[in-house]
Amino acid sequence: MNRRGFASGLVAAGLAGAVQAQPSGPRLQLTGRFIQGGYILGRAPPSALIFVDGEALTAAGTGGRFFVGLDRDCDLSTRIEARHGNWSATEIVAIARGDFPSQTINGLPAATVDPTDPDVVARIRREGGLKAEAYASRAATEDFAEGFDWPLAQFRISSRWGSQRVLNGTPARPHYGIDMAAPAGTEIRAPAAGLVALAHPDMHYEGGITFLDHGQGLITVYLHQSRLLVETGQQVARGQVIGRVGSSGRATGPHLCWRARWRNRNFDPSTLVGSLTI
Repeated sequence: MNRRGFASGLVAAGLAGAVQAQPSGPRLQLTGRFIQGGYILGRAPPSALIFVDGEALTAAGTGGRFFVGLDRDCDLSTRIEARHGNWSATEIVAIARGDFPSQTINGLPAATVDPTDPDVVARIRREGGLKAEAYASRAATEDFAEGFDWPLAQFRISSRWGSQRVLNGTPARPHYGIDMAAPAGTEIRAPAAGLVALAHPDMHYEGGITFLDHGQGLITVYLHQSRLLVETGQQVARGQVIGRVGSSGRATGPHLCWRARWRNRNFDPSTLVGSLTI
């Protein structure tokens, strides 16, 4: 597959440009993928407080750049405001509607779809706490602003981001990852620099999993690994090998499930691929 040719129906429809400026006053610099499942990248005075639809959610870094994720079911417009002392600027951004398919997956072990064993349920609860802590990581960096690569050199998309899944005949929550089929043992590389917020070798659902914190609450996640090559707390460089493709956890074959979240918003990591410069 041509790695940069894949856009999951999102990138082409949501390029930067759909910004409705306020009638007068200072302007915010904004770019990104303005579509459900995309993101907004902005520039404001360093340390400016950033409000999203009236809620203070982040702050510009020392370089003045800030990141906002757009989840799968976000509204079709969003209000971005930056405040720094007596300075403020606001933009209204039009958000394109995403195109999300449905997918049926059969043959999964019943225990991985709807576990009832008390020990397994307790394990899932413990692991949920570890994942919540990793998602809450807030590295004081702007690593996200240097752009992202695909984490695999060669792969086939076996499941698009945001698809509505039916598992063993039972409707499940949307799939907040891109499934990238590749041979077991394929190298997984950090698509951008980041801090390893969590590296766990064997979770019930995800198998071997790694969380990378790229700054300001932008977390990318790598599931079903056969081998982890980094440790929690380690700083990694863009292009560094962090693990190898496997089929651990809830999986029917070797692949990498790649996920992204900004604070509590799940978004499509493929929209990050390329330059994020502003």
